[in-house]
Amino acid sequence: MGFAALRYVRKVSGMNKPSKANEAALRPAVHEIAHITQHLLADLVTTATPKDREVEAERRRARAVARFG
Repeated sequence: MGFAALRYVRKVSGMNKPSKANEAALRPAVHEIAHITQHLLADLVTTATPKDREVEAERRRARAVARFG
């Protein structure tokens, strides 16, 4: 989760590699974004049944065979 938060903060700030002066400001922002995202994901609910990777892979293979032969 931390890497995604870092990428998000870099994108929003427009900085790929922050200067030493700005690094202190970006570090807590990355931590807060990661923390908030964890809370968001924990609070989400769904009524959909979980997907089985093997079943989904078989469906993809069947579609590929139908499409490409």
